[in-house]
Order: sequence, then structure tokens, then C-alpha cells
Amino acid sequence: MSPFLAGLSSSLLLASSTAGAQGLSEYGIEGMHVVSTAAAEGHASVSADGQRIVWGAVGRDGGAGGMDLWQATLREGRWQDARPLDLNTAANEFDPMLSPDGRWLYFYSNREGGQGGDDLYRAALLEDGDFGPAANLGAGVNTAGDEWAPMPGPQDGQLLFASDGHGGEGGHDLFVAHWDGQRFGAPTPVAGAINTAVDEFDAAWIAGGAALVFARSDAANEAPVRVFVAQCDGSGYAEAVPLDLSFNSPEGTTFAPAPDWSKPGELLVSGIARAPRAGKLDIYRTGTPRATGIAGCLD
Repeated sequence: MSPFLAGLSSSLLLASSTAGAQGLSEYGIEGMHVVSTAAAEGHASVSADGQRIVWGAVGRDGGAGGMDLWQATLREGRWQDARPLDLNTAANEFDPMLSPDGRWLYFYSNREGGQGGDDLYRAALLEDGDFGPAANLGAGVNTAGDEWAPMPGPQDGQLLFASDGHGGEGGHDLFVAHWDGQRFGAPTPVAGAINTAVDEFDAAWIAGGAALVFARSDAANEAPVRVFVAQCDGSGYAEAVPLDLSFNSPEGTTFAPAPDWSKPGELLVSGIARAPRAGKLDIYRTGTPRATGIAGCLD
């Protein structure tokens, strides 16, 4: 388990925005008692057709052990039939992200056979709706350190992720890797002054890269953690500001911002709100922050 998530899980175990076009007042809990339960759930991804949600869970009964990946399907307007993925092992699997083209599920795992620490993997979505075998993304991306939060880019052949094994400013930094026709490699730091001496992770592009949402831990490798938004100034992402969400506070735990591929105006986040509340850590839905930046940060 990564140092950040180890510290976060311990703290959770000790702990007993704008209005969207779909009618969100500020936020709402996702899948009460199905997706968000008494366990600690985080980092959710919804498919482009809106029929599947995949998320990570810590300590949820029925998994393979450690951190596991779960999914549910949409029936009668509600998430139902929550079940662990066959991709799970006795090691940790977390940070799932479905690609917007519906072809892949990306995630990280510290299972045997990787480059070391937490590595990035992906599995193909099969015609029968199941997932194929997990494939390690290789040494072009993975290192002896920890790689987290893989996010496919708005342009073909890009993968946004966090790593503490590619150098940088310190802790986990944000990088972009590029597909060369056979594998992802040649990672470069995200443009701008986003990376700092503390941890930046769980990043996602919005509005085609005009803005970036991400999580930052003010104290390296431990909670509290907060979600930020940065706008592209044409060459890099400018100074980040906190996501306008009531429980995204300096003392709180809010992370894993992820676009709902089926509803561009809505964003999934993980955290601890005062209410509604299902468990130690829940998944929430809120409005996607406004993108006021311009193109240029993905070039």
C-alpha cells in the first residue's frame, strides 16, 4: 500500500460548484449502500454510455483482500448489483479509470511481476462486458517507486498519471506519457507550476485540457488532502485554487476528481462530507468546475 493511502486508511479507520444541468444543488452521494457503503470507497469512474461504474474499495466484504476494484450497473435509474472484479488479487488494486472510448480499464496494483511498488496496468473491455487480463504498462511508465491514478487524455496517445519515481519537484508529481504505437513512455512533467515538494496526484483534464483538476496533500504522504483546479494560460497550468465544494476544506479529506464520461457537466470526487454519509469514505457527485483556460497545455 502506498504511504499516502496507508496514512489515509488509518485516519479513516479512526474516524467513526456549481449547480449542474442535471439538478445538483451542490453535491450528492453516489449509490448509497451500493457504491458508497460502510467501507471506505474512493476513486470512481463512469463509462461513456453511463451504464457502468467502477471504483476502489478498502475493507469491503467480498473482495480479494487489501484494496479491491468493484463495479455496479445501472438498472431502473439506480446503481445495482455491486460486485468485485475478477481482476482483483490478494495484493492492492485501486485508482480505476475507464477510458472515454470504452476500450480500457486502467488502474494501479502492487501485485507480483511489476517494476516495483505500485505499477500502472490496463485491461481490455471485452464484447461480453467482462474485462480481459491485466497488462502491466511497462518500464516506460512504471518505476521502482509508486505510480498512481492513470487518466487517459483528451488527445489520442496520452496518459496522465502520478509518480514518485521519475524525478520531479518532490513527493508524487504529475506526468504525461505518450503512446508510441506499442507502449506508453517518454513521460514529461505536466506543463506549468503544478508540481511541488508535496504530493500531487489524482489528476484529470477537463474541457479538452483547458483546465486541470487534481489532488494535493499539504503534508507529504498523509492527510489532509484537497482537490484543486488550475487553468491553462496557453503554455502551462497557472496557480491552482481549491475546488469550490463545501467539504473540500484545508482540514478535510477530498481527492480523486474524475469526469463522468456520460455527463460532461458532472464530476465524481471522493471524500468525507458531513451529510449524507454512508461510511468511512464515500463517493460524491458535484458539478464540473468552469474551465476559463485556453488551449496549449497539451502540446
